[in-house]
Amino acid sequence: MLVESASASPSVSWPVLRMLPPAFVVLAVALLMPVLSRRLGHGLGVVATGSVAVWSYVVPAGTYLPVTFLGFDAVLFNVDAFSRLMGIIFGLIACAAVLYSYSSAASNTQTAYALGYVGTSLGAVFAGDWLTMIFFWELMAVTSTLLVWDYGGEAVRAGFRYAIYHALGGSLFMAAIVWQYVEVGSFLFSAAEGIVPGIPAALAAVGIGVNVGFVGLHTWLPDTYPRPHVAASVFLSVYTTKTGVYGMARAFPDGHLLIAYMGAAMAMVGVIYALLQNDMRRLLAYHIQSQVGYMVAGVGIGTALATAGAFAHVFNHILYKALLFMTAGVVVARVDEENLKYLGGLRSALPLTALAFTIAALSISGFPGFNGFVSKGMITAAAHDEHLDGVYYILLAAGVGTFMSFIKFGYYAFFRGTERNWTTVERAANGQVVAMLGVAGLCVLFGLYPDALFTILPGDAHDAHPFTPGHIGEGLVLALLGVVGFALLKKPLSKIGGAVPDVDSLLNPAAFYGTRTLVRGVTDLFAAVDRVVAGGSYAVAGAVSNPYPVLRRTASAFSRDGADDIGPGSLRATIATSILLVVLVLAAALVGLLG
Repeated sequence: MLVESASASPSVSWPVLRMLPPAFVVLAVALLMPVLSRRLGHGLGVVATGSVAVWSYVVPAGTYLPVTFLGFDAVLFNVDAFSRLMGIIFGLIACAAVLYSYSSAASNTQTAYALGYVGTSLGAVFAGDWLTMIFFWELMAVTSTLLVWDYGGEAVRAGFRYAIYHALGGSLFMAAIVWQYVEVGSFLFSAAEGIVPGIPAALAAVGIGVNVGFVGLHTWLPDTYPRPHVAASVFLSVYTTKTGVYGMARAFPDGHLLIAYMGAAMAMVGVIYALLQNDMRRLLAYHIQSQVGYMVAGVGIGTALATAGAFAHVFNHILYKALLFMTAGVVVARVDEENLKYLGGLRSALPLTALAFTIAALSISGFPGFNGFVSKGMITAAAHDEHLDGVYYILLAAGVGTFMSFIKFGYYAFFRGTERNWTTVERAANGQVVAMLGVAGLCVLFGLYPDALFTILPGDAHDAHPFTPGHIGEGLVLALLGVVGFALLKKPLSKIGGAVPDVDSLLNPAAFYGTRTLVRGVTDLFAAVDRVVAGGSYAVAGAVSNPYPVLRRTASAFSRDGADDIGPGSLRATIATSILLVVLVLAAALVGLLG
């Protein structure tokens, strides 16, 4: 079973840890931020999020808080290997991101929205039941949308689309959870092994699939993440998709073959589109889909090694992806340019930023000695062990594309010669440097000493052997193929201009015209029915008030002479005839009732 029982005995030695959910601590700071000074507010944010990482590490397994929520039994937070790892990395990266935000001139309001986003994400991953999870899941969508909207401009439209996608995904996930309750009679994770098979599982897969960026449901990622403030992008790159991976693992604890192949498809589609981008943050956003594809593939494979690899990659990806967005943010803030075509030679102007980027690029590409190499290798090894050759080779091919993407990014942004003079460019702020180099150091630490990560992983990492000659050779071969691939494709790639059409170039017009046709059709149908009903009502009313024309037309169908005799006074009947008619009507009504 994926989760530990929510009914495990809590540790009596840690009453404060048991009664103080970390999500509420961060949310409390988020509420205070707007009324505090920038220094005090961001300092408090650093302390609160750093404390969450420490709390998650030291709190005993099995700690839980049962409550009654909306009249149902619920567990406000539950600590097991999965939630512990998520709490550690969520708190750790939030601490660095708040420091980066302060040094990037982010307002208190923006950081308050960001901390609200962090707090609701913590609430979702520490939930011990589906009802609590979906409650925080939906709040996470709200707070992240507010974080995007806060920047204004193009971020408003992107945020609106983001909100629509996540409202749809959350609704499907909620439907799966309600169906789950009908089937098992409880919202607790301990009541069943994941989401029950059939329609509930399908609804959950698609609903969660929006958050993780399933192929076809992914376009909100590159559309949204490049739009807001550079510090907001750092937060956005972390929480939604990784909370989705966590939810997928809870829903499908034994994996599923279709999920494994969807993960492989995400890895490949994301890397292809990333390679075609010139906008830095758009390239990074597509690589979120690609790297999350590795995690989804690990969850889908479902073995102990695959599960451990998926969550090792969650941990590692959060580190290097946040770092990549930090380095891109420094470039954007210092030179006011996001297009790689107009950059180059920034290595000398921003040396520490270039160093941090290089470490992050080697990490995400899976070069030996960096953290991505370890976790990617665990997932591909699990696919190979289970003889899922399709998944295995697609993930390897995506690895080559990742090397190519970040060779392109680094070459055009930092290392290519350029005629532009960057001598007046201001270097990264001290807080930005501390945040970037601190995260970069962790990428190297967990790449060289993976046992430090293995000790907190769920699943089983005992079969992970990252430094075997075969695995190291595989990493070096992928790197070499990436260099060769970029050299061959450099010229064609340089000719690509603006944004490359994605599936939304079909979905957006289809949604617009489809909705328009539906509304028009329903409106026209209503108008037609209204005309028929209104016309019939007027005809009946006219016939009742003046029946003679109708009767004359009816009689003329049988006899022209009979029709001429109908007129005022011609409808009179004797008392006997009237009584007979009343009796016949009553008899017909009685027969109808008895029948």
